[in-house]
Amino acid sequence: MSEATRTSGSGFGDLDPVIHAPKRLAAMAVLSTADQVTFQFLKERLGIADSDLSKQMSALEAAGYVAVHKSGRGRGASTSFKLTRAGRTAYRAHRAALQALLGED
Repeated sequence: MSEATRTSGSGFGDLDPVIHAPKRLAAMAVLSTADQVTFQFLKERLGIADSDLSKQMSALEAAGYVAVHKSGRGRGASTSFKLTRAGRTAYRAHRAALQALLGED
């Protein structure tokens, strides 16, 4: 991740602003524990609307943190997500930055 995508300031430099948004952080946490999750599973787990989840996942996909797989069309269509290698690395770094900020080693 480039310096431009990180939050600057004392103690906050390693926080990733893309991941730090609460809904995206929660999505990354869920994705970090699974190989792949469906849209419906993630929606239910986070308790958010379809449109909100789509918006959050689009931001993570644009950052290169999440891979999206769509299968089928129409009513039988299915969308699933998984962390990319870059996403897993960014999530681990973000967690470490939060732990350091909170004084939890």
